Amino acid sequence: MQRTIVQPPVLGGEPLAELKHWLGISRTEEDATLTRLLEASLTTCEAFIGQAPLRQTVEEIVPIRAEWQELSSRPVHQLVAAVLLAEDESRSLLADPGYAVEFRASGSACVRFLQPLDGRGVALQLTVGIAPDWGSLPGPLGLGILRLAAHHYRDRDQKGSAVPPASVTALWRPWRCTRLT
Repeated sequence: MQRTIVQPPVLGGEPLAELKHWLGISRTEEDATLTRLLEASLTTCEAFIGQAPLRQTVEEIVPIRAEWQELSSRPVHQLVAAVLLAEDESRSLLADPGYAVEFRASGSACVRFLQPLDGRGVALQLTVGIAPDWGSLPGPLGLGILRLAAHHYRDRDQKGSAVPPASVTALWRPWRCTRLT
């Protein structure tokens, strides 16, 4: 299964202002760097908790099979579109009754194709994320993202560990979802 972020969450504005306040930075020269650090911290948070913290649109390409297939993105709010990928890489919209979607209480979703399809796969465009925007993100998740970005900014000249600090992971742990594969 291949996953691509189609529309990432916006991390300028409020989260950037909070990070600058946390670091005591008032100038704008560092804004691009700080925004990239927020993006990296958000990605690390998503990898750690197994869920997208902020609302975003992703595309998952799944093989054409008749049985139920669980999608990797969580929590899924909506299936926006299903597109058949032909062998020649062309795309065509799949008819609505051509598939079934099951949303589960855990935030995951499964898809099943109801009719035989010819192609190399189906691209599913999904809206996923715990919170619709930074302001409604649960406090510990946002604080952990800010702390990790600040940690990377302060340690930018030193060779540090790729593992988030324990003070950050402790904030994220209550939202961590594990899956058996």
